[in-house]
Amino acid sequence: MAEEKKEKWMTYLALTTVLIAVCATLSTFKGGGFGSRSLLNQTLASDQWALYQSKSIKSYIFENQIDNLELQQDLISKSATKEDIAKYQAKINGYKGKIKQYEVDKVVAMQKARAFEQVSATSKRHGDAFGIAVIFLQISILLSSIGALTKKRMVWYLSLVVGVMGVVYFLNGFWMFL
Repeated sequence: MAEEKKEKWMTYLALTTVLIAVCATLSTFKGGGFGSRSLLNQTLASDQWALYQSKSIKSYIFENQIDNLELQQDLISKSATKEDIAKYQAKINGYKGKIKQYEVDKVVAMQKARAFEQVSATSKRHGDAFGIAVIFLQISILLSSIGALTKKRMVWYLSLVVGVMGVVYFLNGFWMFL
């Protein structure tokens, strides 16, 4: 009879180890997915910030061009014809239009970059939770294996406690309740 009880709890040990191993596998898979998503969105955010910088530099160049053209316009205003001054003014107005468009583009790029950064940060938090779950679940599997080899129930019970902690972090990886 004592032999049957040992066999019965060993069957439960095996089943719980398999379930914990499945959770560990899924945690690894989901953690990797969220890690990739975090990295991708951080890269997209960096691209948007580079675009923002590019628009800022172009805007600055056109502001300098406007300053230059206005200075030239002032210098020749006494000797130039109305047509010449109108050409300068048209060029200045064209540059001012481009600057306004760059300012709009900068706002759009900034909004996109911040949105990508937010998705990256959220994905990182999910990935971190799955990473912690994997640690607890792997330790649980290790303890369960030791319990099976030594046929000590207390080690298996300890593995269950650690496994429950791993499952909690596994679920937290989805719903972020911790």
